[in-house]
Amino acid sequence: MAAADLDLSVIVPAYNEAERIPTTLKRLKEYLSGQSYSYEILVVLDGPSDSTRDVLRRLSGEIQHLKIIDRPINRGKGFTVREGMLRASGSVRLFTDADNSTDIDHFELMERLFDQGCDVVIASRSSKDAAEATQTIPQIWYKRILGKAGNLMVQLIAVRGIWDTQCGFKAFRAEAAERIFSQAKITGWGFDIEVLAMARVLGFKVGIIPAHWINDDRSHVGWLDYLRVLADAVKVRYNLFVGKYKLQR
Repeated sequence: MAAADLDLSVIVPAYNEAERIPTTLKRLKEYLSGQSYSYEILVVLDGPSDSTRDVLRRLSGEIQHLKIIDRPINRGKGFTVREGMLRASGSVRLFTDADNSTDIDHFELMERLFDQGCDVVIASRSSKDAAEATQTIPQIWYKRILGKAGNLMVQLIAVRGIWDTQCGFKAFRAEAAERIFSQAKITGWGFDIEVLAMARVLGFKVGIIPAHWINDDRSHVGWLDYLRVLADAVKVRYNLFVGKYKLQR
């Protein structure tokens, strides 16, 4: 995808991110301001109860092309990413987590796969998806165990052949974003599984890049959330089976 043809929307879902989001937004500004394509940064607030709003107000004059979508009610990460994807205007729409665990410079690898015809490109922390994937600072041991066990179940139930469905760095061409997220129903952590399953059924070409991932131990994901993700995977399989999505190619 030539730079002249690209405009990028970066969606950052944010719950209680007063501590982490300033570093992330400054890094986005640093990287994106040096690119030849146009861009926008959409921070979508998921009903934060801390000082995230105040932090963003202070940053609004410093971060170019920053837009804030402020929702007072907490609805979940899936709902929040969906809102950002459908309100974005870019020809490519990327969502990235507010902790910057996967740096924005990974988008350079994504561009190459979009040039090769991919409609959706995801980052993976698993070397089974992409040989060069690394975790510079890995998750705590129990999260690694739960994640690996959970992924085997996710593959059996909903998304075969992808070993890391949950990395928070995924990009979509505008058409794919609109067709997928306009029908998405999962509002919680399992939304990644849903959008990948829908992309497959819709015939969109999915590419994978290796993530060089740095864990942030302030993550909002708890061990119960792994069980919720598995429950969401079951919901996705059920929704596909009963035809709750309009998935004509």
